[in-house]
Amino acid sequence: MKTFIRVIEFWVPSEDGSLLEFGGGLFGPAHRFAAVSQNLCFGRGEGLPGRAWDTGRPIVLKELSGSYFRRAAAAKTAGLTCAIALPIFKGDRLSSVAVIFCGDDEEHSGAIELWGNDPEESADMTLVDGYYGTTGDTFEFISRATAFRRGTGLPGMAWDAQKPVFLPDLGKGAGFIRADSAVKVGINRGFAIPCSTLDGSNFVMAFLSARATPIARRIEVWEPDASGTHLRRSLGFSEAATKYEDAFEAISMVGEAPDAAGAIARAFASGVPFTAEPMIAIPVAPQGRITAVMALHF
Repeated sequence: MKTFIRVIEFWVPSEDGSLLEFGGGLFGPAHRFAAVSQNLCFGRGEGLPGRAWDTGRPIVLKELSGSYFRRAAAAKTAGLTCAIALPIFKGDRLSSVAVIFCGDDEEHSGAIELWGNDPEESADMTLVDGYYGTTGDTFEFISRATAFRRGTGLPGMAWDAQKPVFLPDLGKGAGFIRADSAVKVGINRGFAIPCSTLDGSNFVMAFLSARATPIARRIEVWEPDASGTHLRRSLGFSEAATKYEDAFEAISMVGEAPDAAGAIARAFASGVPFTAEPMIAIPVAPQGRITAVMALHF
């Protein structure tokens, strides 16, 4: 089973804060792309990680070839067609930049959308940009003509909750306004993540995928409990029965073990993604406050 997300990497500030250095990631079979990435660093405004750092906002890069993306040839060889860069702030400090790569083919249905709101200009969240691959023009047209209020639709729900929202079946219930159009192009799942910014603007990244190419093999969301001393799993969804089905229900926020629980706890504490093959834990930090950790298993 191919997943919609193919590669995830993250970049962290150098000791003197002048560069972004390779922090790690999950690359699957993209070994050449991983080797090229490990030897790179980015200045502010340079390449995709550097631009996300400079703007302080998420970026969707729909075409890797012919752009400012520095590893286009290696990405093409690995079957990667688009990328999303997510700066992560802890307080007023950049802690990391996560970059998520996706791919598609003729049998793939899916989309990546970036929704944004400037509270000084509007009460609505509208589409900033999106990658629609082979889904066709109609769904993209409808998406660009749609706006959401806080709490309405998948982007509005994530905006309101300030934490990830997952809809396993877009055709059921009233949570997904564009359900009819999505079902027609084979899209059935949605996962929306509030993005990290510092300027008061609001952004939500939405992943829309099909059964044949799920977002990930397993998705989990972990949130702090009322005491603030432990993380509890608020969401766990698996595309198939795996060894993760009986995953732990609570973990200490100070866990140091080099396993999945430790990676999730350390991501929450540091604002930096951590990997524990085949999982990556990514902190979710709207407005610089870490509200949850999403764990994606591949």
